[in-house]
Amino acid sequence: METTFPRLLLQHAAQRPAAAAMREKEYGIWQTHSWAAMAQMVEQIACGLHEAGLRAGEHMVVVGANRPRLYATMLAVQSLGAVPIPLYQDAVAGECVFPINNAHVRFAFAEDQEQVDKLLEVREQCPQLTAIYYDDPRGLRKYSEPGLLSVDALIAAGQAFGRTDASFFKAQVERARPDDVAAMFFTSGTTGNPKGVVHTHRTLLDRAKAGADFDKLTHEEEVLAYLPPAWIGQNIFSYAQWLACGYVVNCPESAATVVIDLKEIGPTYYFAPPRIFEGLLTTVMIRMEDASWLKRRMFHGFMNLAKRVGPSLMDKKPVGALDRLKYAIGNFLVYGPLRNNLGFSRVRVAYTAGEAIGPDLFTFYRSIGINLKQLYGSTETAVFVCLQPDNQAKADTVGIPISGVEIKVADNGEILVRSPGLLKEYYKNPTATAEVLTADGWYHTSDAGFLDAQGHLKIIDRVKDVGRIAGGANDGAMFAPKYVENKLKFFPYIKEAVAYGDGRDRVCVMINIDSEAVGNWAERRNLPYAGYTDLAQKTEVYELIKDCVEKVNADLAADTMLAGSQISRFLILHKELDADDGELTRTNKVRRGFIAEKYDVLVEALYSGKTEQYIETQVKFEDGRTGSVNATLRIVDTQLFAPVRAAA
Repeated sequence: METTFPRLLLQHAAQRPAAAAMREKEYGIWQTHSWAAMAQMVEQIACGLHEAGLRAGEHMVVVGANRPRLYATMLAVQSLGAVPIPLYQDAVAGECVFPINNAHVRFAFAEDQEQVDKLLEVREQCPQLTAIYYDDPRGLRKYSEPGLLSVDALIAAGQAFGRTDASFFKAQVERARPDDVAAMFFTSGTTGNPKGVVHTHRTLLDRAKAGADFDKLTHEEEVLAYLPPAWIGQNIFSYAQWLACGYVVNCPESAATVVIDLKEIGPTYYFAPPRIFEGLLTTVMIRMEDASWLKRRMFHGFMNLAKRVGPSLMDKKPVGALDRLKYAIGNFLVYGPLRNNLGFSRVRVAYTAGEAIGPDLFTFYRSIGINLKQLYGSTETAVFVCLQPDNQAKADTVGIPISGVEIKVADNGEILVRSPGLLKEYYKNPTATAEVLTADGWYHTSDAGFLDAQGHLKIIDRVKDVGRIAGGANDGAMFAPKYVENKLKFFPYIKEAVAYGDGRDRVCVMINIDSEAVGNWAERRNLPYAGYTDLAQKTEVYELIKDCVEKVNADLAADTMLAGSQISRFLILHKELDADDGELTRTNKVRRGFIAEKYDVLVEALYSGKTEQYIETQVKFEDGRTGSVNATLRIVDTQLFAPVRAAA
């Protein structure tokens, strides 16, 4: 698109000044910000930042949840030709040091006291960080740090500057060009320091427009922005497409109120990684377990029908008259109320991305009438590479290449992408840039996959993670850990799984139980427990998880390519995997290599035939303190199934 983010803002403000641009829930009440009000706020913040010394080409960190003032600050920074860098609000202070120093950041926006404290903590390591602006003043009244000011004070300074030079802001906006750098996103890489992915206005807006055209999005859509703005998935849906389409972005009051806010807003366009859909399904299953016998029977009966015919109805495929009638009754009694309870009653398009979603989980949502689809992309591709067309959503593919995208598969099975949305570069890292971008414009995704006969892309796993079983009955069989892990995570009792098997004679898995789902299950059986560690090692819980694992094994036995990936042994970890402990990325992806090193004694125990293993692990608490958790973990063998041979 031959435009920039600030120009689009002014365009919407001129065409629809009174229309809602954003809503923010505060003290239980939705506050609406019009396009004209947003444009005015952006102008005032931009003038204030210019007065404070922010110049074109500089970087400014923004850290916090989705808020109108955070979005306005990003737009203000872009208006001046500077570059906003959103950081994860749940990152610990130490994780902010590298991005701030790497990009030589002098200015920062912090949502509240928590984020201010974090930035003040790293100031000694980041001496150039001289100005910090906070939005929420609660708890900050007695702070007297140099350079710490409220956004209100920044806006007041901007108003004063604007009165002396009324044409300044518009002149700055007009000066910007589509190929100027618009934003930088630091990847939450599973190894080493994060890399700064540099995107221009053109790359981000081109992909935002391509995605909008694909799903016929208009200014009438409603979106709930509740995921971290630092994740490019949230950023493209609630910032780039917000400005490309002009729809309404709604900001929930807090993480705790998201489910309630989702029901109140009833978004028409929804986006979430698989873990969110997993969590919603877990909540549904927990509630059904607490329901009466009659309601449980009705629910499971209609869900069996939905699983059989729902996806076909969604894809406009022929379904018998009797099944249609039964489904209509189910829609009235079960599916409709369930969609409403989830907050999806108005959803026209829902997407999941970030990592592969379990086929059963995907089918569940489509079977109850939610148009859940998959997309494929990454930070480096500005998200939109492949999307699933309506009526062509498959559980095992991620869609077709959309407008402007070319895909080819390398000899080693790696997916290569050429697109107008590719990153400009990795900031100050020409070596890494050269590793992923070829001279003729192809981007190495590091994902293994192929295009099927219908032109849909199928992702198997990360290239580096796809391996082979070595030795034993399945010698040479393909092993795709993420595929196995996703099948396990479909069960509401399993929150996370880490599978190993490459170069070994069998597959073994470490599992995190879902404390809420398993806790509810235990309470209904009068099974006492004293916290997560105790619950995880209960004999009854091991039997529960063993049943889930063996169901996965039965499914894998029917998969010709992955029958050799059946799980031979498993253990339940004594603690939840946590990003603060380095075990997950900030987007909640498993750092498999790090976990293998950290828990090498457990991996060795799984493969040496032991039936139990003692472990003591250091953990980091939310307040920064450290402690340790120890337990003797049981290791259990599981039933394996003979591969199901396809009929001749």
